[in-house]
Amino acid sequence: MRIIAVDDDSTSLKKIEGFITKTVPDADFFGFDSSLAALAKAREEEIDVAFLDVKMPELNGIDLGKYLTELNPYINLIYLTQHTDYAYEAMKLHASGYLKKPSSSKEIQKELESLRYPEIRKKYKRVFAQTFGNFELFVDGEPVEFKYKRTKEIVALLVNNKGAQTTNGEIIASLWEDDGDPEKKLSYLCNLRQDLQNTFSKLKLDGIILKQRGSMAIAKDKIECDLYDWLENKNDSKYRYTGDYMNQYSWCEFFHAELDEISYELEEV
Repeated sequence: MRIIAVDDDSTSLKKIEGFITKTVPDADFFGFDSSLAALAKAREEEIDVAFLDVKMPELNGIDLGKYLTELNPYINLIYLTQHTDYAYEAMKLHASGYLKKPSSSKEIQKELESLRYPEIRKKYKRVFAQTFGNFELFVDGEPVEFKYKRTKEIVALLVNNKGAQTTNGEIIASLWEDDGDPEKKLSYLCNLRQDLQNTFSKLKLDGIILKQRGSMAIAKDKIECDLYDWLENKNDSKYRYTGDYMNQYSWCEFFHAELDEISYELEEV
């Protein structure tokens, strides 16, 4: 379980840390006196529980809660504050709890034992990438529809690269090979990246794509994928590779031989 606490009062923050580490000593805890620093951490790692003060500089606790929920719809927001007049705003965010300072270790423990979204929920991932047969991306059981077909192909390429950062040049080379003017393709790629961002933002999947300057990657730990499960669990996987892999894309033919070899080895075990 990953827990953050955000409070611009250092004394209060230290007290919260003591309560939490005592209640759940095996949790990964991160304390922040800055809302923006906490938000940056949530973009790097999926946070399960966030203890938030309400009135803070830079970004107040209610707005921070909105951003955290966009990154992870199943985050447990617990407000720990002196300002009880924000309880209604917190409830609109479906917060897990609302405590008035000063709280106690017992109150913290009670909140952690009755989370709105228990930790078991982490086993359910909203995104499923199907690679065996034709590639398809599902969110909450429904196939994702992009504005451009090439956008879906970019996602397929990122899934194929298993979390590695993939540069714009590598994307262009895979999707269009030597076809056409590279400058025009780069301009088109910008439109595809925007389509990807817009689509995932609407679905509240902002943390699925990890972007760097000039490159992108898929966040492997935030999706379920038949390929990833099969590579990790081998013959114990619930998925089976039978020779078909992202059939609609020519650039992945190279990987068939690699998957075939792994499959042959598993049959001999």
